[in-house]
Order: sequence, then C-alpha cells, then structure tokens
Amino acid sequence: MTKAIIIEDEKPAARRLQRMLSKLEIETEIMLHSVAEAVTWFSSNKHPDLIFLDIQLSDGLSFEIFDHIETESAIIFTTAYDEYALRAFKLNSIDYLLKPIDEEELEAALQKFNQSKKSSSNIDVNQLRSLLSPGITNKTYKSRFTAQIGQHLKLVDISEIACFYSENKASYIHCFSGRNYPLDIALEQLENELDPEKFFRINRKCILHITAIKDIVSYTNSRLEIKLENFNEFQLIVSRERVKEFKNWLNS
Repeated sequence: MTKAIIIEDEKPAARRLQRMLSKLEIETEIMLHSVAEAVTWFSSNKHPDLIFLDIQLSDGLSFEIFDHIETESAIIFTTAYDEYALRAFKLNSIDYLLKPIDEEELEAALQKFNQSKKSSSNIDVNQLRSLLSPGITNKTYKSRFTAQIGQHLKLVDISEIACFYSENKASYIHCFSGRNYPLDIALEQLENELDPEKFFRINRKCILHITAIKDIVSYTNSRLEIKLENFNEFQLIVSRERVKEFKNWLNS
C-alpha cells in the first residue's frame, strides 16, 4: 500500500484530504502543519512514497523544507495560487491539486503518480521556486478596508492600521489612533490579503504591522511579548512556533 503524508497548515483541509485518500486506499498516518514540524519529522523518520504539500504554511513557504532535507518522495502540491502558478507547475511536470480539492482530480493525480513510479524523475524544487516567485512578488494586496459603524460605512486606509485582531469569534481593525473597528473578515482570509513584508501573524488572534511595534520583551517558554501603542485589549504574545519566523521577518 502506498504510504503518504499530508503537509497542510489548515487542519480541517488536511483531515478532509485524509478522508478522501482513505477511500482510495492511500495510508496517511502522519499530518504535519508547518515548515519547522516537517523538517523535524523528515530528519528522524523514514520518508513516505508520496507527499501532499501545501505551498503556503503557517511559518513560511513549503519550499523551505527542502533547504534542510533531501527526499526522494514524490510530491503532489495542493495550492490556491492563480493561473500563473499553475503554468509553472506544468512547465516543471509536477502535479498539483487546486483547492478545494476535487475527488476526481485527486484520483487522476494518484494515477499519474502510479505511472511515474515506473520511470525515475527528479523534482527540481529550486526551479519551481523561481518559477513561482514572480507570481508571489507581483501579487496585489488590500489597500483599504470598510467597517460597518451603525448605519454608516467607515473607510480605513491600510496606512492607518496597526493590527488586526480577533476576540469572541469576531474580527477587528485596531488603528494607530487607538480606535477599533469591527471587520467582517476572518484573520485566516486576511493573511492572504496583506503584504507579508509589512504584516505578520504572531498567533491565532493577531496580525500586526511592523511599524506598530513599540517594544519586544522576552516572555515565558521561549515566547515574545509585543507592545503596541494604544493597544490594551489583551497581551500580544508571539507563539513559540512562530518566534523564529517572526525574528526573520523583523530582519528581512
């Protein structure tokens, strides 16, 4: 039986893919959710026959995994990238599944995998990374948001925003002025609409702007506490899993 692992930071999506693979008699005992977790696992475990690999993980692009480890496992990428990126996959003869994953497309990708086992083929991850880079670089990001204030709509420019945060299952904009506005977008969606050079998601509850940082203080369990001007809703703690990536972001 083919053994596979799923590397996907959205756990519901990973579990759905696992159920789909189970129906096709593909064994997936392992699910990994970040670059760091994947590097650790690959360094001490036998590599599987097949990897289902999301491109954007919680702590960076999945290509970073292959900066640390080498694998002969076949790779099927799962992606929400646009047409440009899909052309890159085709140029490099790597299969992909466009999210949300369709059962028939999944089965076709597995058939392609089974056929490819008969002949050796090396995946040039660096070539794929370079092909995708223009698509990533040229992506446009949100420049303004609208917030509902009673019967009125408030237009908030991105330059006014110190951070986005969630509390009690709702999302909010926090401005440099100290004002907070409700926002009808989940942080998960916001992450893909913000310039990653300026904004960073420090944990599940907060995405902050780099210029909003007033102070950074060492916190328990190798974490960091962030101080923002005029923000008193709750403590802003960089989760331990994100500290390394956060420091890299600060220095980029």
